[in-house]
Amino acid sequence: MNKLFMLSLSCLVLSCGSTNNKNKDYVPEYMNTITAANLKKDLYVVASDEMQGRNTGEEGQKKAGKYLISQYEENGISYPKGADGWYQPVPSEFMQRAFSPKLNDSENIWAYIEGTEKPDEVLVISAHYDHVGMKNGEVYNGADDDGSGTVALLQIAKAFMEAKKAGHGPKRSILFLHVTGEEHGLHGSRYYSTNPLFPIANTIADLNVDMIGRRDDEHKDNGNYVYVIGSDRLSTDLHNINEEANNKYTHLNLDYKYNDRKDPNQFYFRSDHYNFAKKGIPIIFYFNGVHDDYHMPTDTPDKIEYDLLAKRAQLVFATAWELANRDERPVVDKDGK
Repeated sequence: MNKLFMLSLSCLVLSCGSTNNKNKDYVPEYMNTITAANLKKDLYVVASDEMQGRNTGEEGQKKAGKYLISQYEENGISYPKGADGWYQPVPSEFMQRAFSPKLNDSENIWAYIEGTEKPDEVLVISAHYDHVGMKNGEVYNGADDDGSGTVALLQIAKAFMEAKKAGHGPKRSILFLHVTGEEHGLHGSRYYSTNPLFPIANTIADLNVDMIGRRDDEHKDNGNYVYVIGSDRLSTDLHNINEEANNKYTHLNLDYKYNDRKDPNQFYFRSDHYNFAKKGIPIIFYFNGVHDDYHMPTDTPDKIEYDLLAKRAQLVFATAWELANRDERPVVDKDGK
C-alpha cells in the first residue's frame, strides 16, 4: 500500500513539474544575458578607429564584418541554410545613383537560428553595420549610428542561441540581418528585399534597430525611453505585442512622436525597415533620436549609455521571442498608408 502511494505521489510530482516547466516564462532568463558589459565589449571593437568608419564596401567595413562573423561562430550560430556562406553580395552597380559617390562592392551579413516547429516562417531582425567612413583624416566611428544596433543583434542572437541549446529554441526561424549601404540610400535592405533568401510571403515581421545607445535633448533628464516607429502602420497585432512585452519586461517609455504621419522628419522612410514595409511586412523601428554627435567624428563608444542600450536591446529580444513563439504570425490588417 505504501509503495503504491509513493508511486502515485511521484507521478503526481513529475506531472506537476512537467506542467510547470511547460508554462514557465523563459524570457527573463535569456533576456538578462544581454548585458551592458557584453555590448560594450563588442562596440569598442565595431566602432574602433581600426574600422575606419565602416564606409560601404571599404576595408574598415569588411574588417568589422569579419568580427561579427567571428562572434556568431564563437556562439555556435551559423549562416542560413541555402546560403553559400555568411555574405549576400551587393554589387556596386546596384548601389549607384545619380549624384552619389561610387561605392565598392559590398555585402550583407546574415546569421540564422532555425525554428523548431515552423521553420519556414521567418522573423527578420535587422541593423546596418556601415557608417560614413573617414573625412579629412578623421574617423567617423558611428558608435550609435549604427554600431549600437549592430552589437544589439549579436547579443540578441546569442540569447536566442543559449535558449535553443537548453531546449527552448524559437518555434519560427530568425534571420539576423546586418545590412550594408544604409547611409548611402538603404541599399543593403533594398537588395535583400528584392533578392530575399526566404520568401517574402514567409517573412512574418522585421524588427529594425538603428541608433539605440544614446538619448536626445527631449529626454536629457530621463533616458528610460525608446522611440517606436511604424509598429501600427501594417499590423495592430505587432503594435500590441511590442506594448505587452514592454509592459511585462522592460518598462521603457515608448515614445511614438516620430510615428506621427505628419512629423516633418519622416523617419519611417529613412531606415532599413522601410524596404520590408514596402513589401507588406509588418515592421518596428527602434530609435533613440538624433543628438549632437549624429554623423560627426564625436560619435564614439565612450558616449554610449550601455545600461540603456542593454534595456532597449532586451525589449527587442522580448518582442522577438513572442513573435517567434506565438501560435499565429501577426495579422496584416492595415495598408501602411
